[in-house]
Amino acid sequence: MSLLFSKTSLGPLTLQNRLVMSPMTRNRATGNVPNDLMAQYYAQRASAGLIITEGTSPSPNGLGYARIPGAFSAAQVAGWRRVTEAVHAQGAKIFIQLMHCGRIAHPLNLPAGARVLGPSAVAAAGDMFTDAEGMKPNAMPQEMTVADIKATIEEFVQAANNAVAAGFDGIELHGANGYLLEQFIRPNSNQRTDGYGGSIENRARFVLEVVDAVIKAVGRDKVGIRLSPFGVFNDMPAYAAMEADYTYLARQLNARGLAYIHLVDHSPMGAPPVPESIKTMFRSVFKGALMLSGGYDAARAERDLAAGKCDLIAVGRPFLANPDLVSRWKTGAAVNAPDVNTFYTPGPTGYTDYPALG
Repeated sequence: MSLLFSKTSLGPLTLQNRLVMSPMTRNRATGNVPNDLMAQYYAQRASAGLIITEGTSPSPNGLGYARIPGAFSAAQVAGWRRVTEAVHAQGAKIFIQLMHCGRIAHPLNLPAGARVLGPSAVAAAGDMFTDAEGMKPNAMPQEMTVADIKATIEEFVQAANNAVAAGFDGIELHGANGYLLEQFIRPNSNQRTDGYGGSIENRARFVLEVVDAVIKAVGRDKVGIRLSPFGVFNDMPAYAAMEADYTYLARQLNARGLAYIHLVDHSPMGAPPVPESIKTMFRSVFKGALMLSGGYDAARAERDLAAGKCDLIAVGRPFLANPDLVSRWKTGAAVNAPDVNTFYTPGPTGYTDYPALG
């Protein structure tokens, strides 16, 4: 009996299987508003048990990349409602991923009046694509004041409420991949000397305040978080206290009783592997659902579920290229290869035109 394709529960939700479509930036939200093309894309992939959307900004300040969606305007809520209705009609559940890009941004990608913010005035190494002028270095962020921090927490709360109004089953907070929440956790990007910097208790404070505020707004059953310990994406280098810091975070998150933790392992894409000890630590410390992602195929997913290493398996690129991934994996059918050249380009090519079986 396959565990991967069996029903499971996530808090009060029943999922049709344990396969999760990972959040993947696709840059199709022209004007930062979800559209009918996006609704078609997500509906095509709704044989998953759970879909987690692409990173969606809770604030104009968080729209670091070109053509990523938000969840802060009435037009965005209306656009997302079309997505959730299309996905629910096919049987999947869907969480929105709230992603504030923080210092991974360029002003050319932001609306008028928005600001590039970070825990400290430390620019991230690397470049950012802009539709207006091509590649540009990541901008120097403004160090967030305590007032900025409080305002940003309120933006997360408003976005979470907007997501529930749009029909989402829950919210995944993006505390991974070098974006704002992780920028506070990591000592290279957080060089503050106030109550939000220094010790891990202080560096984790913003993340935990966001978690607490969103739980208060929508309920702990509707909140998950994505973390990438040992991830190096977006200028997040490894450091000596990493394991101890993430153990502290795991304990704090467990005390809050959220629905799940989504652990990212980007080693299949060239990052350092997440040590097995970290995954085991999260499994033992955190009593909610644990979701693992990173280069899974069906056989490895089945093995890790059977071994009790996790409750859910998230996959990205296989779902990107195979709208009917669940049936392909169930039957052992061949899978489409993803086309890297169309990952982030506007329009349907490489987005809604991957062939399904038969």
